[in-house]
Amino acid sequence: MADTAARAMIRTQGRKAQAAFGGSRTGRRHPLVATAMVLPLAALLVVVFGGWEAVVTQASSVGVMLGR
Repeated sequence: MADTAARAMIRTQGRKAQAAFGGSRTGRRHPLVATAMVLPLAALLVVVFGGWEAVVTQASSVGVMLGR
């Protein structure tokens, strides 16, 4: 119990540092921004792991599992 004040002060300093570096945003990212971030990685993975045929095969398998 004697260490609670020290721990609280350390937590407060951590929050101040996080806010100073822009880490305190709690909002959600816009879906278009998220898509723009993911597309380059997705294209790289398509090239590395077998091209469009593998993507189409997997997508059709998922569609069959979902009943579409």
